[in-house]
Parts: sequence; C-alpha cells; structure tokens
Amino acid sequence: MQIAFKEWATIVDALGRGDQILIFRKGGIAEGHAGFQVEHPHFLFFPTLFHQQRESVVPAAQARYDEIVPGFPPADTLRVELCAEVVAWRKLDSFAVVERLRGQHIWLEDVLAQRFDWGKAANLFALAVRVARLPQRIDLPMLPAYGGCKSWVELAVDVPTDTAQPVLPEANFQTRLQAFESALATA
Repeated sequence: MQIAFKEWATIVDALGRGDQILIFRKGGIAEGHAGFQVEHPHFLFFPTLFHQQRESVVPAAQARYDEIVPGFPPADTLRVELCAEVVAWRKLDSFAVVERLRGQHIWLEDVLAQRFDWGKAANLFALAVRVARLPQRIDLPMLPAYGGCKSWVELAVDVPTDTAQPVLPEANFQTRLQAFESALATA
C-alpha cells in the first residue's frame, strides 16, 4: 500500500490503542475548492506533530501526548505502524449532529466547532475506520513531496499490509461502529 493519511499523532495513537474508531476531517489547505474527499478506502497512517494538537484534545489524551512525543521519530523520518479501512463515513452539515458523537473521540468540542465553521462551507466529515497494526513498524525517509497541508499522501514505497492485525477484536469494533451509526441515524 502506498496511500497514507495524515493525522495528528495523538489521534493516531488513540486509534492504535483502540480508544476510538473515528476520524474527523475538514480538509487541508492543499485540497482545493472541493475540500476533503474520501478518496481511498484503505490507507496507512501518517502521524504528524503539526498544529496545536495537545491543546485540542481532552486531558487524558494530553497526558498521552506527553508520553508519546519523546519517542516520535526525528523530522527526517516517517514512522508507519498502522493501516485502516474506512467502513462508514458521513458528511455532517449540522454541528448538532457532530455533537451526537461526543464520547466517541478525544477532540475537544470547541476544536470541532472551529473546524466545522472553518472555510466556505460549515461541515465536517466523520469517518469510522477499522484500524490494524503492521507486524513491525517501518521507518521511511521523509520526502519533500510529503509536506504540506493535505490529507492524502502517496508514499514512494509500497508497504505490505496483508499481515496487519486489527487493534480491536471484531465484537468490540462492531459495538463502536453501531454506536457511530446510531448517533447519526436520524441525521
């Protein structure tokens, strides 16, 4: 697999620990007028330390952020450990609908409100993903082409994912997926 999805390291950590199955996305500046699109149903995670992520998550996730940052690879290295499959997604055009997902993620509500209102259209994408861990982490050279504020990146190498193992047992994942779908059912 060569497609990677940029996401805050603290969110990738929460996904990799099975603390959540949810990703919110507005879209990066480099994604143009159409904004974010669910272009790839399968991808690797590209963890980043950009932006104000520590201040944008709940206190427990802030503490976890403090634990993981010292082990983050140097700026010239991309560490790949997780891959995912998008199993459900919705474009949320009402912040009241975003609020229905409270408790299913580690973002602060005011951060989601700011993202929701950012740009021309008031909306957010919510993606439910099935996350799997690669048998061993892979460190790749960070290339200039990977830079920029964009969600999707094509890696220069193909990373095998066929032996990746789900981070959540199937029953636990299905319970979380049902909670996601139930929260959005009447929207």
